[in-house]
Amino acid sequence: MTVQDQNPDREDELDPGEIHNVLRNDRRRRAIQHLRDSEGAIGVDALAEHIASVETGESPPPRDVRKSVYVSLHQTHLPKLDDLEIIDYDQRDQRLELRERAEEVEVYMEVVSEDDISWSTYYLGVSALGLVTLLAVRLDLLFVSSLGVGFWSWYFLALFGLSATYHWYTERSRRVLE
Repeated sequence: MTVQDQNPDREDELDPGEIHNVLRNDRRRRAIQHLRDSEGAIGVDALAEHIASVETGESPPPRDVRKSVYVSLHQTHLPKLDDLEIIDYDQRDQRLELRERAEEVEVYMEVVSEDDISWSTYYLGVSALGLVTLLAVRLDLLFVSSLGVGFWSWYFLALFGLSATYHWYTERSRRVLE
């Protein structure tokens, strides 16, 4: 028996293997992302249209692609997500929406649009820029050395702290709105 088995609060949580199995498929990831970005319940047709557009890069997508996406969503992906209680899928009404359990999956998927960077990449960039700046000060290079190590250390510490605060706030706001 593991610690996880002994903790009654974790009984309802998804197994990490199930989460990775869900996220292994592009259509399931795109379905979760689109549902997260949507306001309330959406129709399977709208979801199939969106995913087909993303896959083909065409708007509207070709009818055969849209139909193929619809069938795979209806027969495979949405029932799986519904069984795991990640979404609520009403097959009769062809409507679906995210459930609270989706947050367990979203932790593993930082969704970033094509023209954006992930938070992890941003923090890595700020850290690298800070390191290069402090190295330039140490080697007395460029204009940065005139401000000194103390200034730049505080500058990057403040930048990192403000960025983390903004990141926390946006994530918190997004979860509250859902």
